Amino acid sequence: MATVMIVGATRGIGLELVRQHAADGDKVVACARDTNAAEKLDEVAAGAGNIDIVQLDIADPASIEAAGKTVGDQPIDTVIIVAGVVGGAHQSVDDIDIEEWHRTLDANTIGPLLVARTFKPNLVASGKGNLMIVSSQLGASTWPMGGMYIYSSTKAAVGKVGKILSIDWAAEPIIISIMHPGWVQTDMGGPHAEITAEESASGIRKVIAGLTKEDSGNFYKWNGDIHPW
Repeated sequence: MATVMIVGATRGIGLELVRQHAADGDKVVACARDTNAAEKLDEVAAGAGNIDIVQLDIADPASIEAAGKTVGDQPIDTVIIVAGVVGGAHQSVDDIDIEEWHRTLDANTIGPLLVARTFKPNLVASGKGNLMIVSSQLGASTWPMGGMYIYSSTKAAVGKVGKILSIDWAAEPIIISIMHPGWVQTDMGGPHAEITAEESASGIRKVIAGLTKEDSGNFYKWNGDIHPW
């Protein structure tokens, strides 16, 4: 049985990851920004005895620190950071919300780094830790799409964060990876997206299961392919 932490566990891909890992018998630490508004997660947890719900707001350093104290020093085999935000509606070059850009940077880029730093000891204690940051193909310079300056730039930046972590932690028993989860039928992706949350979560888990230390720092697609950076 593995111990898996899902950051951003209340809906979509994160909730499906909780559901799948719990069904397989793993111990799941399910992190929610607002534990009082996590009805779907509560429903999944009510039917399982191996899910602990922890408050963690990815955009709030104090919340991340508090979550670290709540979790304590228990070994964690895998941390998957799904939490993030779109960045609002005003993302064109002629109509950009600067304050929202700052808020989105906190959630999409800085927050994942702080989560990695906070739970590094837990991953090291596992002896075979995996840290995966869910990003987006919009964060790749190879993706031919304009607009979405806020979302795309903060996702590009967190990809670089993951790459740097893989270098700085090369001697640690932790594999770092970045993931494009696909265009998924979630609140963010919409009902006409290409794949379901179940397909995305299953693909993400399969990728993690096959990673070796030599793969650390790579950017993957949900189907296991390397995403051109």
